[in-house]
Formats: sequence, structure tokens, C-alpha cells
Amino acid sequence: MIEIKTLTKKFGSFTALNGVSFEIPTGSIFGLVGSNGAGKSTLLRTLAGVYRPDGGNVFFEGSPPYEHTEIKSRLFFISDYPYFPPQSTLEDLKSLLRDFYPGWDDKTFDRLCAMFPINRKDKLKDMSKGMQRQAALIAALSTRPDYFLLDEIFDGLDPVVRQLLKKLIAGEVADRGMTVLIASHNLRELEDFCDTIALLHRGGVLLEKELDSLRLGIHRIQVVFRPALPEEALSGLDIVHLEQRGSLYNLVVRGEKEAILEHLNRLNPAF
Repeated sequence: MIEIKTLTKKFGSFTALNGVSFEIPTGSIFGLVGSNGAGKSTLLRTLAGVYRPDGGNVFFEGSPPYEHTEIKSRLFFISDYPYFPPQSTLEDLKSLLRDFYPGWDDKTFDRLCAMFPINRKDKLKDMSKGMQRQAALIAALSTRPDYFLLDEIFDGLDPVVRQLLKKLIAGEVADRGMTVLIASHNLRELEDFCDTIALLHRGGVLLEKELDSLRLGIHRIQVVFRPALPEEALSGLDIVHLEQRGSLYNLVVRGEKEAILEHLNRLNPAF
């Protein structure tokens, strides 16, 4: 299990994470959704032990990951822009990682190289963004991690490879009990795949729910009011998130769709 308790991370005067708390059960696929700048990458880097928390705690089975070699040898983090050693190939990456990860499996590496359309002897720096992500995925899954942290992993992958990746991850979760955290700005990428979703906004968790109940109770609405509404006009709604830009309101609201629309229509929206 991954436990995140009132986690805070600052960069100078900017607070990237502000008291974030939730748990990720062992053997589950957890989705972290938020817009750019919401704190997703900072959270993943803190979980991976790249950053030291400024407040609160992160625990993997009761142990913090920062400067903890044993925990880090059991987790793999793929960032939004994967790093590769200069001039390296996938074969070079294999030689490097097999010395650091005790779970490395050559058979898994060979099997994955055959499944993905990638030449293991090509220079990684010369590959497209999508091919580089595939190379990172081959290397990561070959370490057979207990914890798999992925940041915007579907970006740059074509639909066939996306489905292949989802199938591979689901198989690892089912067969070995691997625990997965995937961050994305796109809920649609995760809604058919994750067990639980957390909504991150401006460094804080607005919502954490199992996906089945999330689908039933949460609605995203755009509505225009001219003139702008007084603040108390929306007080009868269970608002998860509200963003106003002039006369345009972006709402994430919990409740029955018909009741929400009835309430908004009574306020005479322009659109």
C-alpha cells in the first residue's frame, strides 16, 4: 500500500502540493487527474523519492522512499519526459537497469521487444516521443516493479499501442499484484482502466472516489450567465470545482443531473 499523509512540497514561495492525503491499495490502478500545473508531476516525483517532502509523509509499506534504496529498487517511475543516457540504445538501457533492479527479467525484456515496434539497437535520442515512451515502458516492465508510477504515459502513443499498454499493465496487476499510479490531464484516458480516481487541483485533492461511483455522481457543466451571478446563487449545488472567466462558468457538480440542470435553469442562463 502507498500512503500519502498531509503531503506538502514547496519551491521557494510557491506551494506545489498543499496537504495532500490519500491511500493507494496494493494491486490497484489509481488515476490522478488534473490540469497542467495542478501538481501531478511534483506528486509523482515525491513518491518516486526524487523530491524530499517539505511536510507530511509518503510511505510504501510503512517506509518512506526518499534515500531508501530497497524501496526504490521495487518501484519504477516514468516521467512525462523520460531521460536516457546520451547515445544509449535500448540494449544499453537493459545493461544499466539489470544491475540496479533485482527483479529484472531478460525473458520479459525479449518478449516486450517483440511486441512493440521498436529496434533495440537504435539510438534512443533519435526516436520520436512516442517511440521513446515505448522504450521506457519496455525497460520499466522488464524490472517487474511492485510499484509503477506513470506521468502522462499515453501522450504520443497511437491507439493500438495505448490498448497494448493497458492490457500489459492490467495483466501485471492481476498476475503479480503490481500497484499502479497514472497521472493524466485526460479523464477519458483513464475511465475504462482505473479502479479509483483522484482529482488534483492547485496542489490539493478535490475528490477521491472509486470510478464506478464517480461516473454516477459527478457532472461537468459549462454555463453562461449575463450579468455574472451573485456568489450565493449557486449555494444550493454540491460544487466540487468552480472556475469563472467573465460570464462563463465551468462547474464540476455532484448530484443528480436533472436536479442540477433544474437549479441552473431557474437562474436564467444565457447559454
